[in-house]
Amino acid sequence: MRQKVMTGDDTPVIDAVPVRHYGRWISALVVGVLVAMLINGLVTNEKYMWDVVGANLFAPNILRAVGWTLVLTVAAMTIGITLAVTLAIMRRSENPVLRSVATAYIWFFRGTPIYTQLVFWGLIGVLYPRMALGIPFGPEFVSFNTYSVFTAAVAAMLGLGLNEGAYLSEIVRSGLNSVEAGQEEAAKALGMSNGQILRRIIVPQAMRVIVPPTGNETISMLKTTSLVLAVPFTLDLTYVTNTLGNSSFRPIPFLLIAAIWYLTITSILMIGQHFLEKYYGKGTADSQQRAPVLFAGAKRRQQRVSRQAAINAAGTVYPDTSGLGG
Repeated sequence: MRQKVMTGDDTPVIDAVPVRHYGRWISALVVGVLVAMLINGLVTNEKYMWDVVGANLFAPNILRAVGWTLVLTVAAMTIGITLAVTLAIMRRSENPVLRSVATAYIWFFRGTPIYTQLVFWGLIGVLYPRMALGIPFGPEFVSFNTYSVFTAAVAAMLGLGLNEGAYLSEIVRSGLNSVEAGQEEAAKALGMSNGQILRRIIVPQAMRVIVPPTGNETISMLKTTSLVLAVPFTLDLTYVTNTLGNSSFRPIPFLLIAAIWYLTITSILMIGQHFLEKYYGKGTADSQQRAPVLFAGAKRRQQRVSRQAAINAAGTVYPDTSGLGG
């Protein structure tokens, strides 16, 4: 159906034809049918045992496991981010010794599986039953039993954090390198020290590049905590739900409980990541294109204003100037 847009003197100017998006309607119909089939399969299949899921979703041992999973994630990411910033600065240093140490660390921890590293952290008390601090081949100042300090929880946090630091360091380094070198040279010309340049010039701009992959690494770390059984650490969410499911011969509902909790925590982390990206993306070309659902109304209003401006411009009579000039 054609729509005629009228000007103030009732003269038709634009003969507009609305665009039919048949593909959108067909795809929406297909997706709706598939979602309905999925929901029907989840609800009507008694083998999922949703009553067991509801009865145990907030059980004390499940909530304790969720808490330990969060503790492991936060502790590992804290260690990883601290190491990552340090290693990235060392990689950018003019000191060849620092660059070599950082490169060797990244090479080792990226080159060996995380599960293998966790196994070694669990066996550290077997390799070194007693540890001491002192002068090599000289007197010892402090000594202690290894397993009295490196408990399963500490070993799990260190194993995850040291491994994550190697991966995050490359993310941080790429973010620091994304800032134009001319800005650093200009800051040095103004008399700023290297520390001031890093804190005030480079890091604030590099965060726009660093935040998105760091958020992905945090979400990945949440699920990587399921590997701490190698230490062995037996209080995380995956181990607890698997143990409860196997002991009660009902593994499916307890797997669903773990999936629900992981999805909930991941959703919260994704929301936080979105707002961090929006904060550090201020002033960039794509900062106004984030969260299209939130800005859909404003976009439609802008389109209406632009369309009305085009109509007004079309109805304006301009003098004929073709005969003027050379």
